[in-house]
Amino acid sequence: MSRYTITVTRTALRHADPDAVIGYDRPLQTFFLQAFADSEGENLALWLGTNIRAFETLSDLRAAAIALGYDFVPIASGTLCRLLDDYAREAICPVPDSIVQDLQPQTH
Repeated sequence: MSRYTITVTRTALRHADPDAVIGYDRPLQTFFLQAFADSEGENLALWLGTNIRAFETLSDLRAAAIALGYDFVPIASGTLCRLLDDYAREAICPVPDSIVQDLQPQTH
């Protein structure tokens, strides 16, 4: 399992958690996202990716976060590269082209 610290934002409140965690869970074959822990660090306001193959792409993970009022873009390119490397190394299925479709810079 990989784990990287990123910033997750509550979009409506514009409040950020700079200690959120994103990663890839090989046994569950899913990306996951954890953010906004309580003062004890136990209960999380956002915890996505707890079921098998819940989020097989980062795009799916981001869509679920946005639907709940959170976002994690922009994500540092180094973290994104490490996540993709983790996925390529640990995923059972081949890497789809759409894994980061909405996280890539738009060209006009």
